[in-house]
Amino acid sequence: MNSDARDPTTLGAWPSLPLEAWEDTRATLHLWTQMVGKTRLALSVPENHVWHVALYLTSRGLGTSPIPYGTRTFDVEFDFVAHQLVGRASDGARSALALEPRPMAEFFDRYRSLLRSLGVEANIRPMPCEIPNAIPFSRDRTHESYDPEAANRFWRVLVQAHRVLMGERGRFIGKCSPVHFWWGAMDLAFTRFSGRPAPRHPGGIPNLADRVTRDAYSNECMSVGWWPGNVGAPIAEPAFYAYAYPEPAGFAAARVGPVGARYDAALKEWVLPYEVVRRAANPDAALTEFAHSAYEAAAALASWDRQALER
Repeated sequence: MNSDARDPTTLGAWPSLPLEAWEDTRATLHLWTQMVGKTRLALSVPENHVWHVALYLTSRGLGTSPIPYGTRTFDVEFDFVAHQLVGRASDGARSALALEPRPMAEFFDRYRSLLRSLGVEANIRPMPCEIPNAIPFSRDRTHESYDPEAANRFWRVLVQAHRVLMGERGRFIGKCSPVHFWWGAMDLAFTRFSGRPAPRHPGGIPNLADRVTRDAYSNECMSVGWWPGNVGAPIAEPAFYAYAYPEPAGFAAARVGPVGARYDAALKEWVLPYEVVRRAANPDAALTEFAHSAYEAAAALASWDRQALER
């Protein structure tokens, strides 16, 4: 992925990340994160709204956080600085796998070997989640790309998005999720809850059991996050998003800023292209305005008890 010498902010805090320049790497990395996320799914104690499966931003990439395993713990981290997948255990065991182009099936075998070298056995279902027409990891020789510069830029975008979203999250004193990396859709997001139950979610997400979706959306909520985009998807560019479940009447016509934010009727979400934020005079302020104005619209229209929920 080539740097854009015409853009002085490319190597700055908010890097350029055009989808078409790294789509093959994005698709491969998406599947790699699913393997690691499925390790958390297999071995972690269930939490409300399936929070136990998410990955988290680290100072070098994305990681599982400590996972209990017998009397030990271990973690797995994507290091997008040294470009390694690193496994560590509380007894001092360590193993690493280079992040480089290789067929998905081979990477899957090597990842399971990494876990075994830590003394960890995990029953990882090889079918990817939330991806139409998915190929099981063990038979996938289609996805094999890895551009280290693009992966590093992806992580640097997550660093900035996480930092600003954490500030917005801090305004809320009601039930609120951490800022999670959801490997199913490859997005970074946090969710606020009103404290009221929600109507049953219809489900229907590809390769995802409806019971999972219904647990995730069992309570009235509002989410804000960032997604790198996907070729062929309704949003084929990196973008921030905001939605409410259930969506209150009037949400699509609400006043959500900054200029450039729009409501996508197909997704039923407010969308703000990443490039609008990146090129703003104050990217932090632009993202904060989006996150907060979308929340205010949802909370007001749904009659949340804002006095009890906000700092």
